[in-house]
Amino acid sequence: MSRRNVSSGSYLEPQIGFSRAVRIGNVVAVGGTAPIAASGGIDCIGDVYGQTRRCLEIALTALVEAGGDSADVIRTRILLTDIATWDEAARAHSEIFTDIRPVTTVMEVSRFVDPDWLVEIELDAIVKD
Repeated sequence: MSRRNVSSGSYLEPQIGFSRAVRIGNVVAVGGTAPIAASGGIDCIGDVYGQTRRCLEIALTALVEAGGDSADVIRTRILLTDIATWDEAARAHSEIFTDIRPVTTVMEVSRFVDPDWLVEIELDAIVKD
């Protein structure tokens, strides 16, 4: 099976040595996606809902580039620096996934690479051939 790497253009991709998404066969994995603004910097500083929306936008854009769409998502992971804000992240997540209903894990982590990141999102998908 061939491997297809997808870049989101994150400044961290070459520094860490990762791809935003990887597709092998009909499986796509999208790695930890931070709320990077389109112009660079951090999007929606201090706003978990807004940052979650941005993370999902970036992750789903990578999924589309890999040949899938939101209906193909089977798993998401929502990582938060403050679990008390889970409902704001869940609200953003449900706006996209209410009818799709992937397996989802919500967890708290101590911190991310940038202290202004409040959330990161990962997703896995099985795309239709």
